[in-house]
Amino acid sequence: MTQAASRSAARQKRHERIRLTLAGTPARPRLAVFRSLNHIYAQVIDDSTGRTIVAASTLEKDLRGGTGTKSEEAAAVGRLVAERAKSAGVDKVVFDRAGFQYHGRVKSLAEAAREAGLDF
Repeated sequence: MTQAASRSAARQKRHERIRLTLAGTPARPRLAVFRSLNHIYAQVIDDSTGRTIVAASTLEKDLRGGTGTKSEEAAAVGRLVAERAKSAGVDKVVFDRAGFQYHGRVKSLAEAAREAGLDF
């Protein structure tokens, strides 16, 4: 039996397994989340054309240098990406947690995006 070499390799395998069944369409694009050690990134992607519709991250000028916790910053990114998606005409998305647990920063981003009006 083979084992994953590291946590990141195990997450990558989970992500690949998830992506076999999960895809964004023009009607329901994919809200992809990536969580690094210090930052969080979110993109709304139409996989049929391979284009990113909107994106937000903690590296943007508006959100950089936040004084809150990482979960609070993730919630701010969720609100921002939902606001941008709504202005781009996207109301419904498919949530892609990219192999990360639905917990902590990923969960706070998702809940904030839901509260801001995205349906998933």
